[in-house]
Amino acid sequence: MFGSSKRHVFKPTAYGSSRRPRRIPRWLVLMLTGVVLGSGGLLFLQKSYGPVRLTVEQSEQLHYDLNSANIDKQRLQSQVSQQARELTEARAGLQAQELELNEARAQVEKLTRDLALFAAAMPEDPRGTSPGIRAASFKSQPGRLSYELLIMQDEGKTDNFKGEVTLVAAGRYANGKNANIDLEPFSVELRRYTHLSGEQTLPEGFTARQITVKITRQGSDKVVATRTLRVSR
Repeated sequence: MFGSSKRHVFKPTAYGSSRRPRRIPRWLVLMLTGVVLGSGGLLFLQKSYGPVRLTVEQSEQLHYDLNSANIDKQRLQSQVSQQARELTEARAGLQAQELELNEARAQVEKLTRDLALFAAAMPEDPRGTSPGIRAASFKSQPGRLSYELLIMQDEGKTDNFKGEVTLVAAGRYANGKNANIDLEPFSVELRRYTHLSGEQTLPEGFTARQITVKITRQGSDKVVATRTLRVSR
């Protein structure tokens, strides 16, 4: 009756409570260990083999170099565009020149045919020589003589001819004295025909009235063609 009023709780064993204290799961420990090791390994790899971290000065220099590279790239692109435009213009100019060249060739071919007809229609040298003096024109002015000569070889006899032309001026001085004057000779070369023009100096006070044309072969004094014509005024 005077005992304790506390009730005794039933204990299933003699060793007290059967609940075990909670511990961290093994798998969680392994996972955390793996995370730590992986993070450490990643940091080690980045530090040992990864890109080097730049300082502020290095970063600014890198930005400056990048901007400079972009500016150079734009400049080069502009130059390439300019050169492309110039190339296009050059090609257009070349095409225009090629067209003009083709037109000029066509005109030359036409003129060649016309000259062939003209040469065939020209009267022969009165002496019948080949080469011959087919046509000539002379104009006299104080102190000089202008001349134009058409010298031709007969068709079929068109071996290259080289020679010399001498003009002999017959006329009168201001004092009334008559004279024949050999003017300075000049060279001539032709196959089928050639046209010669120029001026010769006359003595002071001398007026030419007629001109004798003499043609000699190169290296020879023999006259192969000659013709005398009056001087126009």
